Amino acid sequence: MAEEAINKDNAIISDEWNQICNQLKTEFGETAYDSWLKPLSIGSYSSGVMNICVPTPFMKNWVLTHYADRIHKIWERRNPDIKKINFIVQSFNLGNSSFRATDSSLLKKISSTPTPQNLYMPEFEKASNSNNYGAHDSFAQLSAPLNPAYTFDSFVVGQTNEFAAAAAKKVATSKNVSFNPLFLYSGVGLGKTHLMHAIAWEIKKNDPKRNVIYLSAEQFLFKFVKALRYKDMSAFKEQFRAVDVLMVDDVQFMSNKESTQEEFFYTFNSLIGEGRQVILSADKSPTDLEGIETRLKSRLSGGLVADIHPTDFNLRMGILHSKAKQMGVELPEKVAEFLAEKITSNIRELEGSLRRIVAHSQLLSKSEITLDMTQDILKDMLRSIDRKTTIDEIQKKVAEYFNISVKELQSSRRARTVARPRQIAMYLAKQLTSRSLPEIGRKFDRDHTTVMHAVRKVEDLIGTDSSLTESVNALRRSLEN
Repeated sequence: MAEEAINKDNAIISDEWNQICNQLKTEFGETAYDSWLKPLSIGSYSSGVMNICVPTPFMKNWVLTHYADRIHKIWERRNPDIKKINFIVQSFNLGNSSFRATDSSLLKKISSTPTPQNLYMPEFEKASNSNNYGAHDSFAQLSAPLNPAYTFDSFVVGQTNEFAAAAAKKVATSKNVSFNPLFLYSGVGLGKTHLMHAIAWEIKKNDPKRNVIYLSAEQFLFKFVKALRYKDMSAFKEQFRAVDVLMVDDVQFMSNKESTQEEFFYTFNSLIGEGRQVILSADKSPTDLEGIETRLKSRLSGGLVADIHPTDFNLRMGILHSKAKQMGVELPEKVAEFLAEKITSNIRELEGSLRRIVAHSQLLSKSEITLDMTQDILKDMLRSIDRKTTIDEIQKKVAEYFNISVKELQSSRRARTVARPRQIAMYLAKQLTSRSLPEIGRKFDRDHTTVMHAVRKVEDLIGTDSSLTESVNALRRSLEN
């Protein structure tokens, strides 16, 4: 009986963690989630204390700084018994198996197993925790985690992305290409991060000895600031300038970071000068990036710039059938056509809708997928799509309601007469659009943490502040009608 109770508790904790992960992915966006939150795993739980396993000390520090408070708050709301969350470096990789350091069988296995090159061992932890930048960090530790599902085999090619896919494949399979850097750009959810990961996987498969670093611009910034703090810029320069392939995702996040741009500029020049490959991505073309120095824009434009256009109907149909096949389900043509016609904004929403339909079919009704069932399951999303509420529209409505200008909403003014409407506008943007927190932040000239704070603030005030609640409800009705 005691064992059954423990298994039941573990199942509940595991289910809660899966729900929390889905919420974190929605709040922070898929790129940040894949880089920093997906590698986390739940550990032991006892007397209200939850342990979460983190693969490396560097990742632990980043999670503690940027995500720990939010994880604790979400979990506490779902389960009041959770009083404390610890983040512990306790994850090891042996081949394809994952073990925790608290597992006694793991310690025996480590002691009797030759150490492979990619095994994370405690010696790395000591290096990373020393009072310097970490000159002995491996290339694997510098690089962000790669999503194993993001390969060329799983990337569906269509007319709108075939040029970018061909360029990515060329760079991944050839050591010497005529274009360097390769710069991929597109709107949100159209596949540029998928292609970035696919390039990295292909290079590793074809030539494991090549040193590849993949990371986001935000992660590059963090490592740069860390090097400055520990006064070890020489180690930072050596590490990044010794790579064979440098891949930086979401370059737009370097906007207005002058010192980071300067260091990246010199690193970029050094690598290009030595014939090392540089691959970059952003949400706009190099010439359209705001807050990026002119000389850096010029360098970014110096190779091949490949645009990924919004999906067309045929590509969306191809993606749906490909994903359905991977899930092992039969997707009726009428359902596929309905989804491909309705969900046109980005691939993530399309795939998310399909997963939702399949989950309902398999876990609840266990019946075949039908058009009626699809429309019923996705009715909330379909209402949102039909409304086509935009952030621009929300800003305009909120500004009119509070008798201020849209420019004031986007300004740095902190007066309560502007700050509170701005928070309400951010909250409504999160509620009524499918945009990620970073996307919403850019519309208000803020970062995603500011948007997250605004959303939480309004959530806390709704129900306790009658005036604010009335305003939010009135604006919501106005925008939904």
